[in-house]
Amino acid sequence: MSRIAEAFTDLRRAGKKGFIPFITAGDPDLETTRELIVELARAGATVIELGVPFSDPMADGPVIQRASERALRHGFGLDEVLKVVTDARMQTEVPIILFSYFNPLLQFGLDRLVDEAEKAGVDGILVTDLIPEEAGEFAGALRARELDMIFLVAPTSTDDRLKMIAEHASGFIYAVSRAGVTGARDALSAEAEKLVRRVRQFSNLPVAVGFGISKPEHVVDVWRYADAAVVGSAIVHEIEIARSPDEAVQRTVTFTRNLLGD
Repeated sequence: MSRIAEAFTDLRRAGKKGFIPFITAGDPDLETTRELIVELARAGATVIELGVPFSDPMADGPVIQRASERALRHGFGLDEVLKVVTDARMQTEVPIILFSYFNPLLQFGLDRLVDEAEKAGVDGILVTDLIPEEAGEFAGALRARELDMIFLVAPTSTDDRLKMIAEHASGFIYAVSRAGVTGARDALSAEAEKLVRRVRQFSNLPVAVGFGISKPEHVVDVWRYADAAVVGSAIVHEIEIARSPDEAVQRTVTFTRNLLGD
């Protein structure tokens, strides 16, 4: 059983729901990223999404786009991102997934990536722009190393596509609450609940809902019908407005505990 599957199994046994925060690697710097991983785990994260900075993040809203821009100024690559995971593994066993576009992974080399990700302690990979029709070989390589392949589904996904994704996915399925790019919103779309019901017709995997979750009441609402809530832009915004790396960690932990009602 993968570390992600085990985390969700433990939640179900305890009658609880999950929390999946997103941060961008290298924002504000790599050492702070390592500290954020450790502190988010302590604050209650079920899984942590670690964004790989990319110069053309088409699916991301302005907050995460700016985070990628800030991170890319440091001039590091995927090697350094994986080193952050290796270092964080000395202090936490929380599952970590890489959240990336396909281009940086191709440049790194997919076979090399699978090997190095396993060594670093990565638990899964979500590639935003890799369609399921072209993901079979990569998903198989990950599965051979007991790494999970996470897929996005959206309200616009057809039943045929949901079925195809269910056949390739492992770990959990990430349901996008609405069409469009990432970003905090005041209200979540009712389409998210409908989408989760549709996904469950084809898969027994846990379903996490993201895009637009920014308030405690959003988390509570998502927990009503899904297995986990994903929070990205709202957390990255706390990092963005912090005046120092230490304040970025403090603000992120405080915001997370507030989201979770602690």
